Amino acid sequence: MEKDLGHYRKSYEQGSLDESQLDDNPMGLFHRWFHQADEHPGAQETNAMTISTIGQDGFPKSRVVLLKKFDEKGFVFYTNYLSEKGQALAHNPKVCLSFHWHALERQVIIKGVAQKIDTNSSDLYFDSRPIGSRLGAMVSPQSQVISSRDVLEKELASLEKKYAHQDPKRPDHWGGYLVTPHELEFWQGRPNRLHDRIRYRLIEEIDWVYERLAP
Repeated sequence: MEKDLGHYRKSYEQGSLDESQLDDNPMGLFHRWFHQADEHPGAQETNAMTISTIGQDGFPKSRVVLLKKFDEKGFVFYTNYLSEKGQALAHNPKVCLSFHWHALERQVIIKGVAQKIDTNSSDLYFDSRPIGSRLGAMVSPQSQVISSRDVLEKELASLEKKYAHQDPKRPDHWGGYLVTPHELEFWQGRPNRLHDRIRYRLIEEIDWVYERLAP
């Protein structure tokens, strides 16, 4: 069924982004934008981000994951290392992250390189998760073909009995990645599609430079 979406449009008028608001390091601006989105009553799952990888088949693939930590070093998320995502990262660690905070009419687009974090940090985060989430990570052979949902439900029930009186340990195939940013673009919606776009680029792994992009 065909549906014409040509009349779908909105004027963006929530804010602006000019050079007076910028820091030498883009993580300062990201921190402020993240905090503002997190405090906005209309925002949901502020830490939801799209991560795009290049698979071994040569195709890009994007999916939403949850950001669990960020600092001057970069952005941390957790996943199954044996998943399609994990296999793609093992093949090509270059990724793109993007945040879309619709309520503030903002996007942040990040290019970077992913690497596994240390096992102790993965252990600590795994142990902090609700028991159901920990068991779910152990149950799911993420991205693999399964015969039915019953396979998962039965395995979960079995693990619930096994770990009724003890804590499960993090499986070796599950853990965190740190994405070290090389480029961050901050996008603020503006009227008449003349959006503000400021891109930071890392120069020689030391200094950041920024430049304004045409919308």
